[in-house]
Amino acid sequence: MNSEHFFLDLAFVVAIAGGLSWLALMLRQPVILGYILCGILAGPFGFGLVHGIQFVDEVGRVGIALLLFLAGMTLHPVRLAQLFRQTMVVTAVSSICCALLAGGFAWLWQFEWRECVIIGLACMFSSTILVVKLMPTTALHHQHMGAICIAILIAQDLLAIALLMFLAGMASTSSQSFLLLPVKAVGLISVALVIEQFVLRWMLHKSDRFHETLLLLSLAWCLSLAMLAEWLGLSLEAGAFVAGVAMARNPIACFLSERLKPFRDFFLVLFFFVLGARLNLFIALGVLAPAILLALLLLAAKPYMFRLLLLRTGEPPAFAQQAGLRLGQSSEFALILATFAAQTGVLAERASQFVQLVTLITLIASSYIVVFRLPTPLGRKGLQQD
Repeated sequence: MNSEHFFLDLAFVVAIAGGLSWLALMLRQPVILGYILCGILAGPFGFGLVHGIQFVDEVGRVGIALLLFLAGMTLHPVRLAQLFRQTMVVTAVSSICCALLAGGFAWLWQFEWRECVIIGLACMFSSTILVVKLMPTTALHHQHMGAICIAILIAQDLLAIALLMFLAGMASTSSQSFLLLPVKAVGLISVALVIEQFVLRWMLHKSDRFHETLLLLSLAWCLSLAMLAEWLGLSLEAGAFVAGVAMARNPIACFLSERLKPFRDFFLVLFFFVLGARLNLFIALGVLAPAILLALLLLAAKPYMFRLLLLRTGEPPAFAQQAGLRLGQSSEFALILATFAAQTGVLAERASQFVQLVTLITLIASSYIVVFRLPTPLGRKGLQQD
């Protein structure tokens, strides 16, 4: 892709997304809806204004990396280990139940058994991006709500990464890479903790009066760990989160987290644009009815399921209900899983579009539910409290 085409694509995305997000705010709608609608209108299945979707997608992944990096910076490793132990049962039971629910629905709608398995697995996760994006800064960084939700989401993300590795192993008829996954993860965490303790912390201390250098060093740390994780066969999301958790032990983490938010928000616009741009309307219309039904089923079942499970762990009813509502959508990993499964021939294009459409509907509907019922940075309550 030449530089002129990239400039035009980026200009179209920013201009249209900016206009639609402003319109969404004026109509008191979630701004994420404007970003997704921008992708649908300007993408290849809309007016075709943006051609380099794959390149924009790669750039948008930086937003995911920054999102998980900043989330990791709020969780000290010791605290994270405690939360994982606390939420392990919640994560496991909710994932299994959602997989059975979605897979059973797909079977009743006469998808092939292999497609039913993939659809069920894809729909069992919640969206890290949406949950973190729609949580007030005070709740995310300093309150129990943010810590519990992040612990569940990260555990789900690790399951999703393992699932992607398993599918990759199936495609290559070799399970060696999948079996090495825990070893690689432990090695990445060990390397990150050592380098942060003896190298990065010293560099940050020496440059603590120069904010630009601090930001560049933290970005370099995040992206370097993300690239290392992807090279090891994990994922850039996992590497970015590990980088954030390693930095959470440093007192400067809160300052850097606030300063990096504008970078994260810009790149996430590109990510949500790609969500809309990837939707093939010609195929999606053929599975619209079952997609709406499954989306409504998940939006009703997931919050109820999380509420019951969190109540069993001793959480207060109000807390359990709010956490359930925040975790009630499908995940961006469902899109990655559906696309990857279609590319490897495990999933037909019709089933892949079905998963993507279900995920898109739950993301949009969940953003409405959270924005209008709970404190968020994108709603009036959140603007008053954040």
